Amino acid sequence: MSAKKLDFEILPGDAGTRLDRCLSRLIPGSSRSYLQKLIRERLVTLDGVAVDVPRYPVRPGMKIEVTLPEEPDTTPAPEPFDFEILYEDDAMLVINKPAGVVVHPAAGNPDGTVVNALLGRYPQLAGELACGNSRPGIVHRLDKDTSGCLVVAKTADAQFKLCTAFAGHEIKKTYLTLVRGVPAKPELEISTLIGRHPVNRQKMAVVERNGKPAITRYRLEKSGEVDGVVISLLSVRILTGRTHQIRVHLSSIGLPVLGDAVYGGARARIAGVERQLLHAWKIELPHPSDGHIVKLAAPIPPDFLAISELL
Repeated sequence: MSAKKLDFEILPGDAGTRLDRCLSRLIPGSSRSYLQKLIRERLVTLDGVAVDVPRYPVRPGMKIEVTLPEEPDTTPAPEPFDFEILYEDDAMLVINKPAGVVVHPAAGNPDGTVVNALLGRYPQLAGELACGNSRPGIVHRLDKDTSGCLVVAKTADAQFKLCTAFAGHEIKKTYLTLVRGVPAKPELEISTLIGRHPVNRQKMAVVERNGKPAITRYRLEKSGEVDGVVISLLSVRILTGRTHQIRVHLSSIGLPVLGDAVYGGARARIAGVERQLLHAWKIELPHPSDGHIVKLAAPIPPDFLAISELL
């Protein structure tokens, strides 16, 4: 594989944006750390001048050239595709991701991911999209144990537009979740900063500083008792997309998601629950081709439905 060069021009809407953040939108799917590495290695130029500061603010009209160095082919192996398709056309695909499936390969999960299956069904994705080899088509993620609507781009143009829509909070996502306890208010907006846990760096937490703004709105749908445990069904809207946002926010107000051993501990466990009961239920997004609104819903999975019907 030879080195590849990518050329872009900064648009007015990106004025003042950090160079690494701007590149993360221009080259969808590439991790921020990878893009920062390219900048520090002086493989990114602005108007022909190499810049090695990821925080450098860009200006409208600037010409960016990015040199992607020659690297071993890390394209995941294609595998059989066995996901329910909620929507598909030439530009994008929306699947109902099952719980227990990782979205893209990473340490500890080299195969069995959504990306492996995508390459089994659409091998052309590996060559057509400008993102990193391990994430073709991926424009957002769901946790391994979260089920529901997952959007996938099928062209480079669709990937750029969908990533931009997610980054600009133009996409409406509604989740269903079962939590332990009953909320003090039937509806509530939770607005905090979320950042790395000060002690356990593998977790996220509500923090006072050095975090990112996160807004979550929930509505109580129903509540009841199952096997002696008080449980509530909530519909949840997220206005931001922080890592583990729903799980962190609900746990912070004493409503841990059932089955969430990370943020709920023993309180979140009841008999028969083997994963966090969080489901990406509905999604509304502007179509990347012409902007018309696409509204979709993913069927509620059996393990989730079995408990919610008992309430």
